[in-house]
Amino acid sequence: MTKTYVGQLISESMAMFIIIAFGDSVAAMYTLYNPSPYQQAYWGVCIAWGLAVTLAIYTTGAVSGCHGNPAVTLALAVYRGFSWRKVVPYCLAQIVGAFLGAGIVYVLFSPVIDHYNLVNNLSRVSGGAAGVFFTHPGLAITPMHAFGDEIILTAFLILGIFAITEQYNEMAPGANGGAVMIGLLVALIGASMGYLEAWALNPARDFGPRVFCYLMGWGPAAFPSPDNYWWIPIIAPLIGAVVGGGAYQLLIHPFLPARNRALLDQAKV
Repeated sequence: MTKTYVGQLISESMAMFIIIAFGDSVAAMYTLYNPSPYQQAYWGVCIAWGLAVTLAIYTTGAVSGCHGNPAVTLALAVYRGFSWRKVVPYCLAQIVGAFLGAGIVYVLFSPVIDHYNLVNNLSRVSGGAAGVFFTHPGLAITPMHAFGDEIILTAFLILGIFAITEQYNEMAPGANGGAVMIGLLVALIGASMGYLEAWALNPARDFGPRVFCYLMGWGPAAFPSPDNYWWIPIIAPLIGAVVGGGAYQLLIHPFLPARNRALLDQAKV
């Protein structure tokens, strides 16, 4: 294993560490405080998650490309030539980073978590404050409905990322602006669809903190979780990644004028 490859794995872990450290912290601010600073300003939660993604990209993108999401890694392998031999190591590194990010949030907020559960007569085993760390269905949403939702939401995410990072897309932002736009894309999905099941979009984002919580006393609330929900934020985003990437490659990519000009120039050589 080369030094470069090790650096890429560390970078992917660091990306998820940053995303979860800030993202789950804003979830704690939303959930644990009464009155919550965000209950009437939910857009702030979405922006915080989006800025966490933007910061992760600016911090690690030059080293590993900052996938920061197994769904992104899978989509890049399927459609954009990312090495298949790196897919599993990248995903594992992302899960480790998410686990460690949840650990930092726990260090910061554990007294508040315990106070919240005490005041509300909840326990960790019953799922008290679990929403700080991992996702669950919202109002009137069944697990299988959530499964379909997460496919759709993640498809939108990958479609947007492919458009923002497409070399032949003359409407895409410049290299330094792409990170901001991807962060805003995450915020947009959260602001418009996030209440469905907390817009996981990312298997590592849910699974890493869920493992951490299982070890820290949440037990069955984390695994298998109510209605055996734990696998849905893992599998559905991976399917959504293939769907969203495929939609872009089929419906947009073949018709990009710059791409077609480049193909025509190559044919003349």
